[in-house]
Amino acid sequence: MEYRNAKYINADGWVNCEIKSPEYGWIPYTLDPDDTDMTVNNNDLLSAMSENKDVAAYVAPTKSETDAANAAAIRAERNSKLETDVDPVVSNPLRWGDLSSEKQKEWTDYRTALLNVTTQSTFPSSVNWPTKPS
Repeated sequence: MEYRNAKYINADGWVNCEIKSPEYGWIPYTLDPDDTDMTVNNNDLLSAMSENKDVAAYVAPTKSETDAANAAAIRAERNSKLETDVDPVVSNPLRWGDLSSEKQKEWTDYRTALLNVTTQSTFPSSVNWPTKPS
């Protein structure tokens, strides 16, 4: 099997590469050595890669790369909560107006707490998500 641009992507031996499909040409493929589905024979592919010694080594992400990825994931989750939980309540004047002042404060505090998750001392390693008002 023809392959190109092979590179280890984790310490478990997974390899990202492109394989040449007779039907589709060059297509992306992730080789998992533990995959038992033999649509693509991973054993043959690994043997060829091993024989050719042309697979780029795995390089673990740096702390700053991991932190950046974690920060982006946390911000995406926070933004989703703001969009799906908060916005339908606080941006709807009729719905907002029907809430008691206590409930309005709960929603305001929840929104503020969501906006402040990035200021928590454990960010971006982890955050404590605020509890959505009922």
